[in-house]
Amino acid sequence: MNRRSFARAFGGALLSAPVISRTLAGEVASAANAGAKPRYKLSVMLWTVFRDLPFEQRLEKVAAAGYTNVELVGEYTKWSEADFNRANTARKKLGISFDCTAGIKHSLCNPAEREGLVAEIRSTLPIMEQLDCPALILLSGNVVTGMSMEAQTQSCVDGLRATSQVIDGKRINGEPVRLLLENIDPEENPKYFLTSVARGFEIVKTVNHPQVQFLYDFFHEQISEGNLIEKLEKNIEHVGLVHVADVPGRHAPGTGEINYGNIFRKLAELKYDRMVAMEFLPIGDPVEELKRAREMALGNGAFSW
Repeated sequence: MNRRSFARAFGGALLSAPVISRTLAGEVASAANAGAKPRYKLSVMLWTVFRDLPFEQRLEKVAAAGYTNVELVGEYTKWSEADFNRANTARKKLGISFDCTAGIKHSLCNPAEREGLVAEIRSTLPIMEQLDCPALILLSGNVVTGMSMEAQTQSCVDGLRATSQVIDGKRINGEPVRLLLENIDPEENPKYFLTSVARGFEIVKTVNHPQVQFLYDFFHEQISEGNLIEKLEKNIEHVGLVHVADVPGRHAPGTGEINYGNIFRKLAELKYDRMVAMEFLPIGDPVEELKRAREMALGNGAFSW
């Protein structure tokens, strides 16, 4: 299972490939190179790369690109104990941590699924512990026919409050277990409820639990509502993870319309110190594109695509 197929379970599809701009890529890299030094860490959402390789080889490729963190989407669902042992042995040998995982199927905005959602998170925690993975992405789910926007928003609040009790005070690999609410754009999934980052932040603020945060996906929000940096500035204390891909096409930063140089610089200025995860679909060599995206994010100098 990969992240795209998981999102498509709610409907929608990814956009088509863009024309790459060498000039824009250079400008973005130069912008990222200025200002405060980044405090954030970098990760790779594994569903986007090396999907035809065995799991351990995928980790090797990520390490070759210079990354030490990986995010999962239930790749472990059918693993045996031997599979878990091989994965853990490989990641430790490569110096890689699993910083986050996704794949929870039950909805937050549908109160009828609340019991199943809580049970699913309870059953996922032991797997997260086995993988030393301290964070879990939650999706709002699809719009519930016949329920008002306000009622579904309140259901998301109530669902996060219920699930926060499952992880309250728990730690994995020395870090608090965190639940991360994510936005999805209406082009990828026209049925998805939480298409607005602004509403997502209001939900997280209302829940008001230190282990419940927001996953700010710049790709999705650029398509949904734009105005990326202002919402980042206003809500930085509630951001637990950001995802990076450009528009159109979900390709590498610097290939499309989002000014990632300004975004990376703003994250550094705001002293954001959590994870920045690459979730883009490479057009060329994945290792090289991941390396270049890493250079851009850390401000290590200009480059061209």
